[in-house]
Parts: sequence; C-alpha cells; structure tokens
Amino acid sequence: MTVPAFGAVRRRVPPSRSRGLAARLRPIAVVALVVPVMGVPLWLIVVTAGKSQGEALSPDLSPPARWRLGENLAQVWQQGEVPAAFLGSLLVVVPSVALVLTLGSMASWILARRTGRLNAVLYALAISGIVLPPAVVTIVLLLRQLGLAGSAAGMIGVYAGIYLSTVIFFVTGFIRTVPLSLEEAARMDGAGPVRVFVSVILPLLRPVLATATILICLYVWNDVFYAFFVVGGRLDTLPLNLFQVANAGLYLNNWHLIFAYIILMSLPLLAVFAVAQRRIISGITGGAVK
Repeated sequence: MTVPAFGAVRRRVPPSRSRGLAARLRPIAVVALVVPVMGVPLWLIVVTAGKSQGEALSPDLSPPARWRLGENLAQVWQQGEVPAAFLGSLLVVVPSVALVLTLGSMASWILARRTGRLNAVLYALAISGIVLPPAVVTIVLLLRQLGLAGSAAGMIGVYAGIYLSTVIFFVTGFIRTVPLSLEEAARMDGAGPVRVFVSVILPLLRPVLATATILICLYVWNDVFYAFFVVGGRLDTLPLNLFQVANAGLYLNNWHLIFAYIILMSLPLLAVFAVAQRRIISGITGGAVK
C-alpha cells in the first residue's frame, strides 16, 4: 500500500454540485449584462423625456427635479402631428408585414421541397438581398416609371422586396426540418397544394413566422431612410415625421420633446410584443413538440 505524496490529494467538487452553482449564477450574469446594455439607454430616454427644457439641454442619467413626462407627451401629441403619422405608419407596416410573410412562406416551401442545381441557384438569388444593399436611386426611378412614387403602395412594395430575403432565409431552413410524410399523408387524403400549405405547413410555421414578424416590424416601423426617398413629403410615418419636425427647428434644443416623441413612437411596438409574448413562446414550444 502506497501513501500519496503531500499535496497530491485534491478535493474534487461533485459534478452535480458544480452544475447547480453554475445554474444559479447564470441568471445573475445575464442580468448583470442586460442592465447596462438595455437599462441605461432606457433610463436615459425616460428621465430626459420627464425633464424641463433647461434640464434636458445636456442629457444625463440624473432624475428631473420635477417629473414633466405627462406634460411633455401631451405637448408632443398636440404639436407633433402624432395621430396622422401613426396612421401613416400603420398604413405601411401592416400590409408590408402581411405581404412579406405570405410571399416568403410560400416561396420557402417550394425552395425547401425541391432539389436540383437550378433550385440551389434560385435559393441563392432569393437570399442575396440579405447581403446586397438595395440601390435607392434605382428604386426611386423605377417607382416613378410605374407611377408609384410617393404612394403607400410603392413604399409597401419597397419593404416587401427588401425584407423578403430575410423571411425566405429563416423559413426555408425551418421547413426542411418538417417531415415530408405529413404532406404525403395529406395528399393521400386528396388535398391539393394550396390545402397542404394552408392546413399542414402554415400551422407549423407559427414559431418562425412570429420571429420574422418581430424583426420586420422593427425594421419597417423605425425606418426613415427609405421612407424619406420614396414617400417623403407625401405620406408621414412616425420616424419620418420626427425627422421632419426636428429638421424644421420645432424641436431645436428641445431634447425633452424629442425623447418624449421616441417614447410615443415605441409604445405601439411595446404593446404588441407584451400582448403577443405568450403566444410567441407557446407557438415556439408547440412547433418544437410537433
């Protein structure tokens, strides 16, 4: 029997104990990372929107001497033409998201189920819009030739063309994980292509379509670049209206009003995400189980 040398005996921590410690520390680490990244900018927006004009000249993280958030929001609502810009945003965002999701999911189904060199080329072309920036000048000239410049229909077409690649990229990979036997069983029951897509494929796409909806809503709702060139001056959206109001000097040195406008502009998206959060999570869980 040999005696181990001094210092050779080490105390090992049980694996289950170390995993339990890591599981307890993980939420703390996540919160420690999220609070500086997201909490500080949100706090800066809220406290600046609640200050007076003099206090907000140099935005900082200090709270206001007296909260004026309600007064500033009411002033922005009345002077900034927020209701008209809100309706303009809805007129563009809702049809754009619906059109992109419909066309993207149908195209993804075809691209995911068919194989061959031509199909691979078509898929590469379909997702090329993710890395290739659209030519703004060409888009504006084309819309003028079609008579759609300055109209909501032209703006919807631009958004559909820009973000269709994103939907195809996400949905095609998801459909490839769906068993082909589900479609074959539906066809044996006499279902046509449209019925197979609507009854079999589309319900399974709820998780990925929910994710795509969030991304596209964020992109379109906050867009000011393409809206400025396509519908600038003829149709106001919330970001475009904020840009025009600030550029006109109405909010010059009025940072409290600018941040109050940002809060009003963000409330609809926050409400949608708060209502749809559980549905999105349940859809992801149901899709995983299926």
